[in-house]
Amino acid sequence: MIRVMLVDDQGLVRAGFRALLNSAPDISVVAEAADGAEAVRLAAAERPDVVLMDIRMPGMDGLAATERILADGADDTLRIVILTTFDLDEYIFEALRMGASGFLVKDTEPEELIQGVRVVARGDALLSPTVTRRLIADYAARPRPSAPGHDLAQLTEREREVVALVGGGLTNDEIAAQLVVSPATSKTHVSRAMIKLRVRDRAQLVVVAYESGLITPGGSR
Repeated sequence: MIRVMLVDDQGLVRAGFRALLNSAPDISVVAEAADGAEAVRLAAAERPDVVLMDIRMPGMDGLAATERILADGADDTLRIVILTTFDLDEYIFEALRMGASGFLVKDTEPEELIQGVRVVARGDALLSPTVTRRLIADYAARPRPSAPGHDLAQLTEREREVVALVGGGLTNDEIAAQLVVSPATSKTHVSRAMIKLRVRDRAQLVVVAYESGLITPGGSR
């Protein structure tokens, strides 16, 4: 059973998500929070597998709550998915950098929400390739303080290539097709890159690809 915590300051939104998720035979909503501070407390107490986190809330917002939950020694299997009304929310990139495993817009289709919870629960990132490319390209094009560097020297040339393709929004199967290798080989390269770069999941590989310069805002390498 996938244990889910809902975090949103609107009770009606939580009620709708709760009813939908509880209708799935393999998902159970075990906790709800109306703000970030409550979310931090309940995450420690309830140990959910997946947190659906609204990013814009009064008091402690979803960005601060995500950072606190992941910094407070949360189980490595815990995954946070950012909920937003806008697919180009400027805060989503920061949440991915902090360790969130992806994002969903609130008007996503019911089946996509249920499937999204299943995707992140099994350890994959929830990244819509088209939206992700637009989101990160938009963010990366803005003036901002220089980002921390990433040590890519430890990667093989093929692993660097794979990280760049992940940054471009490609799935393992699409990477395999482009590089003319098996999907299993593609998955192995992705996994090794994550281990070497010490990132939680695919979502943070996307961040690394942009911040390291493997991918530029226009998508070129």
